[in-house]
Amino acid sequence: MQTKKGNALIWFRHDLRISDHEALFHATNRHQKVVAYYSFDPAHYANTKWGFKKTERFRAQFLIESVQQLQKDLAQLNISLIIENRAPAEGLSYWTQELGTTDFYFQTEWTSEEEHCSQEVEKKLNPNISIHQFYGQFLFHPKDLPFHFSSTPEVFTVFRKKCEKYATIDPCLPTPQAMEKSNLLEQTFHCPSLADLGLTSFEKHPNTAFPFKGGSAAAQERLDHYFWKSKKLSFYKQTRNGLLGKDYSSKFSAWLANGSLSAKEIYWQIKKYEQEVAKNQSTYWLIFELIWRDFFKYISLKHGTKIFKLGGILNKNYEWQNSAHEFKVWAEGKTPEPFVNANMIELNKTGWMSNRGRQNVASYLAKNIELDWRIGAAYFEAMLLDYDVHSNYGNWLYVSGVGNDPRDRKFNVSLQAERYDTNGKFQRLWNQNTLFE
Repeated sequence: MQTKKGNALIWFRHDLRISDHEALFHATNRHQKVVAYYSFDPAHYANTKWGFKKTERFRAQFLIESVQQLQKDLAQLNISLIIENRAPAEGLSYWTQELGTTDFYFQTEWTSEEEHCSQEVEKKLNPNISIHQFYGQFLFHPKDLPFHFSSTPEVFTVFRKKCEKYATIDPCLPTPQAMEKSNLLEQTFHCPSLADLGLTSFEKHPNTAFPFKGGSAAAQERLDHYFWKSKKLSFYKQTRNGLLGKDYSSKFSAWLANGSLSAKEIYWQIKKYEQEVAKNQSTYWLIFELIWRDFFKYISLKHGTKIFKLGGILNKNYEWQNSAHEFKVWAEGKTPEPFVNANMIELNKTGWMSNRGRQNVASYLAKNIELDWRIGAAYFEAMLLDYDVHSNYGNWLYVSGVGNDPRDRKFNVSLQAERYDTNGKFQRLWNQNTLFE
């Protein structure tokens, strides 16, 4: 058994759990003292150049709940979570000095803003501190891919088939043993409120398809319900294009996005379900969707800042409009298309939109009104509970014809509405003028 030495600090960002967490697992095994840190970075709650907040109230509330749960989970391990709302570079520079940190742990992030933030943090750390970072967001870890990430295939089907044939999926790491009680800091820390972040409070809409709380406990509860209690997993492929209610899809995306749940945790539970309940197209299809998630992560790792450029990863030079009026009409759900409107109103009132809805409203913005697709992507970033930088920008690139769609499709929104909302129930629900805001 290795001797534990030194003091570790773990910086949490999009990995808000204690199970299957590489940084936490290694830090608690190697070090005598371990402290955790989370920052509600003010930059994430500032206004964007498009005139709305970078993070709006729905995702912010879900994040607050997730961090509160993380704090409870860590307390069970006798690890304190320092919570601040100042720039991470300032906070981590202060706390590593204050705590005499010898080793600094965090999950690797590679998109431009996150990477810049990491660099700023590292610049301000004492150069004697050892830095340990881990890729913790994937189903297929980069070390297990049958190709280097820089050679990631541009077509999803090729990526999927190669990974399914040649890549392995690691087992989940166990939750660490509790530290000594003396590891806890005397000071306690609290999450900011929505008001502290400059956001307005809200009541959950009674018709929301996502009535769930943030955090690892709610994530595990949802997994238990969707797999074991209701057996809805067995029907996922048939229901996944639904629009109404909480069980037409797994709804795991929000917990996956902030790391309250790992892709591997879902995968290995599916494998268990296949052994103990049933294996069918639906159980495979949820794995298929996890592979899509990985695909967009690897595309962003391969292409870097290109995923945020107007011409996308294809450097395509379309004629894009930049009308503030047209954007407002789309964002407020006042277009000539009732199906687009219903989805946008649902988003504005609940922070949620179905996958089918997202594809349609994105296609309408990029292909019908030909607006700069990045405004739509930024609006989704602000509003969606389950915003994930790689999936969000990957999907917007794809739908806008500047990404990985080899067919460059345009959605016929009216036909889509007929097919997926045949009786118009979804459109009536959100397009009627309700008093509930």
